[in-house]
Amino acid sequence: MIPLDYHIHATYSCDSSCVPEDVCKKAIQLGIPEIGFSEHWDVGPYEDHPRFLQVEAWWDELQRLRHVFQGRLIIRSGIEIAQPHLYTEETAEVLSRCRFDYVLGSVHFVGSHFMFDEAYFRAHTPDEVYECYFNEVEKMLASADIDIVAHLDIPARTAIPIFGFDPYRYEKQIRHILGMIIDRDIALDINSAGFRFKSGNLMPDPTILGWFAEMGGGCVTLGSDAHKINQVSLHFDKGLAAIKEAGISHISQFEHRQSRPLPLE
Repeated sequence: MIPLDYHIHATYSCDSSCVPEDVCKKAIQLGIPEIGFSEHWDVGPYEDHPRFLQVEAWWDELQRLRHVFQGRLIIRSGIEIAQPHLYTEETAEVLSRCRFDYVLGSVHFVGSHFMFDEAYFRAHTPDEVYECYFNEVEKMLASADIDIVAHLDIPARTAIPIFGFDPYRYEKQIRHILGMIIDRDIALDINSAGFRFKSGNLMPDPTILGWFAEMGGGCVTLGSDAHKINQVSLHFDKGLAAIKEAGISHISQFEHRQSRPLPLE
């Protein structure tokens, strides 16, 4: 059984074609008991559509859907904030506008460099890409008001077809990040979106997930990063297998920004 999908983008995100009600129907069809909408909140100077999310309209729609699907589907209110440590005032303001169940923190840009821009990767060495990215993640974890780290090694999704990704080369830096996550009791987004691309990867890499468990980490969530209906919970079999292989026996369930363990069957 797929226990939940906490990383879903609907039409309240500028890059998604998912109608929220259709997402709910798809989840019920797949037998998923719980989902979370986590729309993008992007405010940086290099974003194509900053502040696209209309929070109040989105919140009203969630309340309607919760009523429509009451008893058949649990619907959580999440949000994915890009570089929240750089935009603290904007982050605090958006989080005050409704009662979120969880906050995903992500790094999509390092300076002006977009983590999905192939030209950036082709113009830089692997060390330049990964070390700068992980430095930015460390900065995020040092101060950002988040509950879940989204797709921890996201550069790999674009970089693997170009020059690959060797977690062991960056093990010291990655382990430091994992320690920060554990110390803050933050969850890891086990993100299956990479399997939809040429990279064919789980984020984070199963090796990193193994280090996380070895270091005492156990707070994880599942996320498809769906932007289309047919992507909801896609490739979760691989994500669940990696979680179990790492020795983690539960995932984190969030409500009103408080987590509790949900045992995996």
